[in-house]
Amino acid sequence: MNTILASRKRRVAAFLIDHFVITSIMVSATFLALGQDLMNRAGMEKFPLILLAVTLPGFLLYFGKDSFSGISPGKWIMGIMVRDAENKQQTPSAGRLFLRNLLLVIWPVEVLILATNDDKKRLGDKVAKTIVVQNPDKPTKQPRILALLVLIISFFAFTLLFTANVMKSSDAYKAAIREIEKNEEIRTETGGIKGYGFIPTGSINIINGHGQAQLGIKVLGNDQNVSVNVQLKKEPEGEWKLIDLQK
Repeated sequence: MNTILASRKRRVAAFLIDHFVITSIMVSATFLALGQDLMNRAGMEKFPLILLAVTLPGFLLYFGKDSFSGISPGKWIMGIMVRDAENKQQTPSAGRLFLRNLLLVIWPVEVLILATNDDKKRLGDKVAKTIVVQNPDKPTKQPRILALLVLIISFFAFTLLFTANVMKSSDAYKAAIREIEKNEEIRTETGGIKGYGFIPTGSINIINGHGQAQLGIKVLGNDQNVSVNVQLKKEPEGEWKLIDLQK
């Protein structure tokens, strides 16, 4: 069976997809580990340990991404695979595939070598004695494109929903809600507060215990809804204090 070398464009695209997938997994794992403490003091204190715990398995996953038949998620989507340079019908061992990907830590050099090498080999291919070829048994284009779209949409949907939940669980958001509910003008204009918008906007920043928060909150009223902008700050070991509240 004749083998056709994978194009450089497909290889770079597969690399970017793999990078996106694994980074998404690591970011999601970090978010889940921090939970509702993500924007609070407790989350800031345990963030370095959680980041270390997520990063080490993440790198192992990254370096071992081609271990299943020489095909990573990105390579499956792009219809390419890794094979032995001497026996093009054989999948290299997991150890060689792992060694091949170790060189991705110097990815700018790898991209340069791939772009200039006549055999379309990067340094990792030369060290592990591998090549990347087109997959003759690749699925049709439609399911591969669909898989890519599902990955992208799922990650952004998870990030949006999780961030909204975490922000609404933060001490800053709770302080903002207390200030809104104490505001007689807002209570009168809304005809009574019955709830708040699903996703608040703005940002919460905490550095060395000093906090700044700017939140846009939609107040749902019995008569009408009102959009409120709340600015707060906090000192180390202190509580969030209202700086400004505007409609």
